[in-house]
Amino acid sequence: MKIKQVTFEQLDLKLSEPYTIAYETIAHTTNFILKIVTSSGLTGFGCAAPDVVVTLESPAQAKESIENILIPFLLGKNAMMSVQILEELKTLLPTSSSVLAMTDMALLDLKSRKMDVPLYQFLGGYRHSIPTSMTIGILTVEDTLKAAATYHKQGFFILKVKGGLSVDEDVEKMIRIRELYPDMVLRFDGNQGYSVAEALLFLKQVETAKIEIFEQPTAVGKDHNMGQITHRTATPVMADESLKNLEDAFRLAQNSRINMVNIKLMKVGGIREAMHINSVAKSAGFEAMVGCIDECALGISAGLHFALSRANIKYADLDGHLDILDDPFSGIFSLKKGVLYPSEAPGLGVL
Repeated sequence: MKIKQVTFEQLDLKLSEPYTIAYETIAHTTNFILKIVTSSGLTGFGCAAPDVVVTLESPAQAKESIENILIPFLLGKNAMMSVQILEELKTLLPTSSSVLAMTDMALLDLKSRKMDVPLYQFLGGYRHSIPTSMTIGILTVEDTLKAAATYHKQGFFILKVKGGLSVDEDVEKMIRIRELYPDMVLRFDGNQGYSVAEALLFLKQVETAKIEIFEQPTAVGKDHNMGQITHRTATPVMADESLKNLEDAFRLAQNSRINMVNIKLMKVGGIREAMHINSVAKSAGFEAMVGCIDECALGISAGLHFALSRANIKYADLDGHLDILDDPFSGIFSLKKGVLYPSEAPGLGVL
């Protein structure tokens, strides 16, 4: 399958409601959509969501990489030689993880379309659906409770609450949500906002809330801080921002700093790299979550298919598309009462 045409589109997307995390407030996102057409007439699609903090790329940098490096490189290549293509691209685009992820998606989309099967089955297939958490950004206590009530009414049963700015407010939020919704699964994301002492104080004060996962409580670059928390609590501690590549996964596993990993395709460079990271996690006895950033449904679909293909991935936080207005890929998978189901169409489900 020789690649005969490569095009892309930039999507500047607004969010229905801006949200706040420990280090920024977000009101819009930029996604790039890659379209690869082969000599056999097959078309594959991929999505990039560059983020200066998460993927270390600005939209302008991603666009330049796509126009000046990616497209000329791909033209004429054999799409079936995807590993070779991606390994060479890593040397050409060493700091463009979302562009690499987009390319990986499109090549895998092509291959699974050629096989006429959904991507998760092409990747091996383990399950047919997975529940997702719904994320509540940093809001006032009352607005957090309103958001929780809305999601509960919509049938969601897993909430991830972001914090890291105030231990007292974070504690109050988790305790009150638990009181109102005793059967809700609760997760908390510190977004690097806590010191070790603050994290341990938070965990002690929310014991009755029975938090399922404590995500990235401390700052990147100081693994030993996260390790101190991991070794002093029974609540599973999960790395997110600290895990950007395979080397990070090996380092965290080798030193037993965490219990879990959050694998985001955009930050690690695609599904193939994510598979390697998940294998390292599995070898260390870590369970995995597939997360996301502000991606349209095409990007979320790739995360979903990856999650469904691996037994070690037991958790999903794939809600990044729900606040995006005018998403051109809505409908390529379904979400029913908090559970994600893939399309049974070939590839990523784009018709």
